[in-house]
Amino acid sequence: MLWRHRAGSRAPFYAPADVPSAPASSIDRPSSWSTVVAMSMPLFLFLRCGLLAALLAWAWPAAAADPCPSLRGQTASPSPAVRIAAAACEEHRLWYRPFVDADGRIAGTRVREAEASPLANGQVAWQRVVDYWRGSGLLGSAGGSGQCASGPSSCRMFVVDTPWSAAFISWVMRTARIPGFSSSPSHVRYVRQAYRAPQASAWRFADPATTAAAQGDLLCYVRVPSRTFGFDGLGARIAGSDAGLDMHCDIVVGADTADGHVAYLVGGNVVDGVTMRLLRLAPDGRFEGLPTRAPGDVECSPDAQAACNASRQDWAVLLQLRPEHELVALAAPPPGTRVAWAEGARAAAP
Repeated sequence: MLWRHRAGSRAPFYAPADVPSAPASSIDRPSSWSTVVAMSMPLFLFLRCGLLAALLAWAWPAAAADPCPSLRGQTASPSPAVRIAAAACEEHRLWYRPFVDADGRIAGTRVREAEASPLANGQVAWQRVVDYWRGSGLLGSAGGSGQCASGPSSCRMFVVDTPWSAAFISWVMRTARIPGFSSSPSHVRYVRQAYRAPQASAWRFADPATTAAAQGDLLCYVRVPSRTFGFDGLGARIAGSDAGLDMHCDIVVGADTADGHVAYLVGGNVVDGVTMRLLRLAPDGRFEGLPTRAPGDVECSPDAQAACNASRQDWAVLLQLRPEHELVALAAPPPGTRVAWAEGARAAAP
């Protein structure tokens, strides 16, 4: 038996090698009605299955997809929101695209901040974190300049011991050239600015429970285990106090309200890397069932696995990126510093 090809056709047909071809008359003129029906059945089944597949595709839209691949090469886009998302997505790609799924499960982690393992661009992981500190202009203010000048071991220790999620946000905003943003090693500084001086901030202070998320926004939670703040509590705290407050913010890189109803966010120092977080959205773009920590919650453990959700946090504010025509009136940040690793130490590149 052999697979053969008809002339002028790419599709193979199956024909016995040891059986002579039937006369044309026996093929072209079926001898009975039953033969016609038998020959028509494959076509009927094909059309029926095709129609069924089309109906299923219409009734059940395709699942949402990670927006980052479509943002490759768009860090110079005229849109501030696209520049922010593209810069964050490019870093996420370098860290091999780890993520926290919509049910709070961690997956895809391959490299951690303290490791000497290479990222996708060949750079050592902890050295990339130093890039975020230096490129955001914060290495000195965080105390890292002296440690990194002392050599790789000391510099690596600085990376491990110092939370860097705000440095990552600052690096992204400098890379994206966002007006009205001042780098800070602490998230609460630019959160406070958006609350107290909204006319000078690139973001509006908004309630994540009632505001639709969009590309370029920042979703932030408070990291105080002993209590929860929520939107109202955070506003009251920063309105009357200049004290520090441990927080974390992720960047919204995409919000799909058409198919999967999922928001995609990217943050630094999440699971010791640059990690994507998926959160469910309602059809109107607001977060739906945002996993929120509350006092008295059962703690995650092998005996309480239902309580385990890496996205269950004290989500307190959505910093909503202002429209482009409002951003142009704000002061642009100083350009980031490009850096290159040479002989075990960081050196600023012109």
